[in-house]
Amino acid sequence: MTGRVEGKVAFITGAARGQGRSHAVRLAQEGADIIAVDVCAPVSGSDEIAPSTPQDLAETAALVRAQGRRIVTEQVDVRDYDGLKAALDRGVEQLGGLDVVVANAGIGNGGETLDKTSEPDWQTMIDINLSGVWKTVKAGVPHLLRAGAGSIVLTSSVGGLKAYPNTGHYIAAKHGVIGLMRSFAVELGPHSIRVNSVLPTNVDTPMFMNEGTMKLFRPDLENPGPADFAPVAQLMHVLPVGWVDPVDISNAVLFLASDEARYVTGLPLPVDAGSLLK
Repeated sequence: MTGRVEGKVAFITGAARGQGRSHAVRLAQEGADIIAVDVCAPVSGSDEIAPSTPQDLAETAALVRAQGRRIVTEQVDVRDYDGLKAALDRGVEQLGGLDVVVANAGIGNGGETLDKTSEPDWQTMIDINLSGVWKTVKAGVPHLLRAGAGSIVLTSSVGGLKAYPNTGHYIAAKHGVIGLMRSFAVELGPHSIRVNSVLPTNVDTPMFMNEGTMKLFRPDLENPGPADFAPVAQLMHVLPVGWVDPVDISNAVLFLASDEARYVTGLPLPVDAGSLLK
């Protein structure tokens, strides 16, 4: 099938690289124009992960244009509702409407039990991974209401339905995303706006493939690499893999954004290699 989101406009946060970039390119391949935003700057509390850059966002734009689609990009922090709304409004004005919202932006860190997690780390995590999702949807809803229909996809995690040690603030935020998804689905359903969530397991992106995560998986090694923590990561799954590719998540986002899912709403969709079975 081709053209599964032909003529639609999709708003994607955290689009400079990783899953967000993959979502932008995959939706563009199937006919969508893109409004892409990213903070493109360091975020306190995720120091082990090199920040996205304006050059990363420009590369996303080039990849979308290579699919023959239009894209509008802006640097904005999802914690800044006014800035987020203004960026989206400008994008809608340029591209002519809005049909899909993908609230993807997020951070990941860990290493401490909840009782030892600092208040700044807790607050940053909740502000970005939960409140940022709410603000993204809040900015998009007026446009979807004017369109008379739409699809919203929120990025949660397998950590939205199960817990892992030493990442409690992340787990709490991702559980909250499921609550947001269900609440928005109930409230917006009468307006023909569908709201669903994707729940990735480990994904081959900078947020997962970094020194901090590797040490979290292999605290017994001083400088673990991918080959060292792949066997441990595989223990999380039923299928014999340690992680999935960004496009695997993008294919789920594409399905939920497309008319193939026209009666699917309120769904937490795992793309998890069977992680939730363990």
